[in-house]
Amino acid sequence: MIGAASQPIRYVEPVFRPPSEAKSLILPVTDGCSWNKCTFCEMYTAPQKKFRARDESEVLDMIRRCGELFGARARRVFLADGDALVLPTHRLMRILEAIGEHMPAVERVSSYCLARNLRRKSVAELAELREAGLRMAYLGAETGDELVLERVNKGETFDSMREALDKLGEAGITRSVMILNGLGGEIHSDRHADNSARLVNAVKPEFLATLVVSFPQGERRFRDAYPEWEPLDQVGLFREMRRFLGALELDGTTFRSDHASNWLVLRGTLNADKQRLLDQLDLAIQQPGQAGLRPEWARGL
Repeated sequence: MIGAASQPIRYVEPVFRPPSEAKSLILPVTDGCSWNKCTFCEMYTAPQKKFRARDESEVLDMIRRCGELFGARARRVFLADGDALVLPTHRLMRILEAIGEHMPAVERVSSYCLARNLRRKSVAELAELREAGLRMAYLGAETGDELVLERVNKGETFDSMREALDKLGEAGITRSVMILNGLGGEIHSDRHADNSARLVNAVKPEFLATLVVSFPQGERRFRDAYPEWEPLDQVGLFREMRRFLGALELDGTTFRSDHASNWLVLRGTLNADKQRLLDQLDLAIQQPGQAGLRPEWARGL
C-alpha cells in the first residue's frame, strides 16, 4: 500500500477518462478544460477544475516516480484532463520522451482532444508526437450539425472538426469520435442524426462511440442557451440512433454504444455488423421489453 504522502500523482477530483482507458495510468498534465463552455458538459465545472497547465517539472517528476513504483506494470498512459493537446508540441514531446525513458513498457499514450487545439499543430508535428508514443486521441464531436453545435456553444463547426480529424488520421494517430444521442432534442433530431453521420462518413475514424446526453446536475444551464430543446423519449433515442447508423458508410470502424448512459448496448464493426445493429434497434423500437434494455438503476447517472 502506498501512503498518501508518497503518492506519485497529484489528482484534482473529479478525474475523468474514456471507458476504454479503465486500465490506463491516468497522468494529469493539465487541470480542467481550456474551452469549458459547452452547455451540455458538467465534467469540469467544479471550482477546483479551473483550467491550468501543470508545471512541467511536476509532470516530469510524476512520470519519474511512477516509473520507480510501477516499473513494467504500466502499459498504457492517458494524459488528463480535458484536452492535453492544448500544450505546445515541444512540451508534449518532453512528456512523451520521459514516459518512454521511465516507463519503457508503455505501449500506448492517449489523450482527449479539442479540435481547436489542433489548428496550431501541423501534420508533421502530430506525426512527431505519434512517433514519440501518442497513439490515440479521443475527440468529442457531439454532433455534425452546425445549428446544434451553435446551440450548445461547442465553439466548433463541421469543417473545423473534419479538419482536425483528418490531421490526426494523416499523422497516423488513431481517432476515437464520440456523438451525443439526443443532443438535437425532438425538434432537431433528424438533422443531428444526418449531419453527424455525414461527419463520420467524411473522416472514417478508427473508433466511434455514442452516449446519451444527460444532465445529472440539472438542465437549466443547457436550456438557457437552447430554449427549444425538448428531450427525446426512449423510443425517440432509438429512432435517432437507427437513422444515424443507417446512414453510415464505413469500412472497419469499431463501434461502441455501451456507456452507462445508453439504454441499449450496441457493439460491432461498421459496416460489417450494421444490419445486426439495425435489427437490435428495430426490436428496441417495436418490442422494448424483449430488447434487453439496461434498467434505470444500472445507468449510473
